[in-house]
Amino acid sequence: MDEKKTEGQLLAEEILFEGKDGAEAFTQEEYQRADEFARGYKEFLTKAKIEREAVQETVAILEKAGYRPFENGKKYTSGEKVYLNNRNKSLLFATIGRRPLSEGVRIMASHIDSPRLDLKPHPLMEDTGLAYLRTHYYGGIKKFQWPTLPLALHGVVCRKDGSTVTVTIGEDEGDPVFCITDLLPHLAKEQDKKTAAKLFDAEKFHILIGSLPFKDDKASEKVKLNMMKILHDKYGIVEGDFLSAELTMVPAGPARDVGLDQSMIGCYGHDDRVCAYTSLRAALDVTDPEYTHVTVFADKEEIGSEGNTGMKSAFMRYFLEDLAAPYGIAVRTVLSHSKCFSADVNCAHDPVYPEVTELSNSARLNYGVVITKYTGSGGKGGTNDASAEYMAWVRRILGEADVLWQSGELGKVDVGGGGTVAKFIAELNVDTVDLGVPVLSMHSPFEIVSKIDVYSTYRAFKAFAEARA
Repeated sequence: MDEKKTEGQLLAEEILFEGKDGAEAFTQEEYQRADEFARGYKEFLTKAKIEREAVQETVAILEKAGYRPFENGKKYTSGEKVYLNNRNKSLLFATIGRRPLSEGVRIMASHIDSPRLDLKPHPLMEDTGLAYLRTHYYGGIKKFQWPTLPLALHGVVCRKDGSTVTVTIGEDEGDPVFCITDLLPHLAKEQDKKTAAKLFDAEKFHILIGSLPFKDDKASEKVKLNMMKILHDKYGIVEGDFLSAELTMVPAGPARDVGLDQSMIGCYGHDDRVCAYTSLRAALDVTDPEYTHVTVFADKEEIGSEGNTGMKSAFMRYFLEDLAAPYGIAVRTVLSHSKCFSADVNCAHDPVYPEVTELSNSARLNYGVVITKYTGSGGKGGTNDASAEYMAWVRRILGEADVLWQSGELGKVDVGGGGTVAKFIAELNVDTVDLGVPVLSMHSPFEIVSKIDVYSTYRAFKAFAEARA
């Protein structure tokens, strides 16, 4: 028989905070559901390595689920499902709720771009019998992680006549892959003296793409010519078409289970397509919501949310304005009564590098979805900071839904920091907090997440979309 608890033990249970015991809080049945959920996510992640592919894959899923393109000026009724494709690089989709839009909407906003190596406008070059593509890196990367990796070419080329061709090389079995070369250790003494940040010059991030020349004694740059001929024969493009192209190099290969227990997923691009996919699945599963729920897939977060497809633009506000206009409701009324989960990842505590995180305020793998009250750097610079009232509301709905969750900061106070789309949505007078999946090796070519955390994030978004108050 258990011993009777002491007064101190009973008091501690009542007033001290104790999070759930991570993976131990999951039953075997729950873990099986998490593993099944992960299969769909891995398939999505493998197919959607750039934002255009994420939009394309999602639109196909939405249309299969009964979503239809948004019609400006139309009055929608409860349960109707619409989407708006913004330039094939960002996306909004909504399920209309029972309550009027004047009472606000539920917004789940993630981003679908990831750090990578974009091709320059004039990328193709030849040097001493080898052909290369010049690159300009996109977003925050550690440059030393990218050389000698198998890389795949993804993107689109828009020809001068207005036609567009999709390019994907390096993903299918039998496809060639590409890479950045590195020095052999025997000749790297001077290189080894450099700091990690200066180990590789970004102007030397040349992608090796070929070595065989075009057979013509009078032609110049014969290897470059041969590479361009291969691209022309396959895609019908000429060198000038690179000026109107969006082509990028990303790590080749599918998402994979990690660990002997297969409890984790490793792949390029978890940040932030893991939050995009979990919010998508939640939106699909909440078909008769109390409040209209709007899911946003934004572009350009990794470079500051710039441009007409990033969250600094007005595309979300315009969508809500057009949605509310037929009812005579001002968009400021909708926004001022709305709530948002800014769906973005946070760093997971890595016991190999414990010096950069403060454990009691850091997310851990297998402890569930992480709520990040603020991000920013130093003294909370450049961040949204969710209010106490909104944090209490979030705690309540996650608790009622029995979601496994934790809280976390983005590293120690003076170590670094980062940002999300949260502040741009909060600027519209929307209650906003960051919520997402903890990640190991964030921004690397092979990021790691936990299946338990991915599934818990889906359940958090579902609870948010279903909330009745």
